[in-house]
Amino acid sequence: MATSSREELRAARHKRLRRKLSGTPERPRLAVHRSLKHIRAQIIDDTTGLTLVAASSIEKGLDAAGNVSGAKLVGTKIAERAKEKGISAVVFDRGGFKYHGRVASLADGAREAGLEF
Repeated sequence: MATSSREELRAARHKRLRRKLSGTPERPRLAVHRSLKHIRAQIIDDTTGLTLVAASSIEKGLDAAGNVSGAKLVGTKIAERAKEKGISAVVFDRGGFKYHGRVASLADGAREAGLEF
């Protein structure tokens, strides 16, 4: 039996999630990616394949670290940018990561800033 790496297992979970989950123009997909140091979020319209809004802990003006409080800042920032583009409701895509820690914090920050999911 071949062993799978942690990233391969996460990719398999994400693939399984994406079978049921898709972003539409009315409710685009809020995709989250967590690395060891940073967290990123994108709002994607899957019908056209376009990224509508993005935010990341790497951005210079955001002052967000890759920790739980930084993830909450990224969540509020992406919600603000979504509101500017007229997006109020999204479908949450946790990207195969557990809904826990930084991923949950990003979701909470986005909800508090007015994004519905």
